[in-house]
Amino acid sequence: MNGTDIQFDNHDERIKFYELLLEGDLDRLPCFTLPQGYKFVFYKQGDRDIWIDIEKSAKEFASYAQGLKAWHRYYGDNEKSLLERMVFVENENGEKVATATAYYDITNRDKSGDGWLHWVAVRREYQGKGLSKPLISYVLGVMRGLGYTHVKIPTQTTTWLACKIYLDLGFVPLPQNAVNSRKGWEIMKALTNHVALDYFGSAAVDDIFTEEHILTSDYPGTEEQKLRHNMGQKLKQKSLVSTSDSMCAKVHKIMV
Repeated sequence: MNGTDIQFDNHDERIKFYELLLEGDLDRLPCFTLPQGYKFVFYKQGDRDIWIDIEKSAKEFASYAQGLKAWHRYYGDNEKSLLERMVFVENENGEKVATATAYYDITNRDKSGDGWLHWVAVRREYQGKGLSKPLISYVLGVMRGLGYTHVKIPTQTTTWLACKIYLDLGFVPLPQNAVNSRKGWEIMKALTNHVALDYFGSAAVDDIFTEEHILTSDYPGTEEQKLRHNMGQKLKQKSLVSTSDSMCAKVHKIMV
């Protein structure tokens, strides 16, 4: 699943945390169909706690209190707008199992007028069932229907698999974020070897993990060291294949 010999969780706190920001136009959105038995529904009054529970299940929050704090920060003064912005995926029993929101930058630092894709999450037990890409493409379509033409997508290295999905859908690192969070994108390169990140080098093995997880009791030293050695050799081999001419082409590709 990733470009290493070490298995990573969808939301893995062993990975060093860097904020990542992707962007892309909304004029050519990919379309993915939900699996049979699932459907999209919009937020309705009373769905707040369901949203928190989904986000908790996806490891976005450690507690209900943490989720409630995030809810008030993002949506507390603007819940009415969620009626046309927040989307859920329901299973055949009417249970909401995934969510995402077509929103905007709540900090008001982004003056571009772009839409922002917020809080994409799938319940733990429903991950791997083909819900993420249909949900993301549908919510981006909602965003386009609201008049947005360009989107920014915030994520982080600890949710590396979600970032890979955004890259798969054609979104690319925001140029300024590619500079400010270069080490984060190098981690993403090491974990995914994604073609969209060819401009970046791969992070060294010990640059991926937080200090407390470089060697832990959960991963016996001899086995972990072997995995790290094999992973390091792979990363070294990958770093030797790029020529200066190809690097120039990759710089142009990721920045345009």
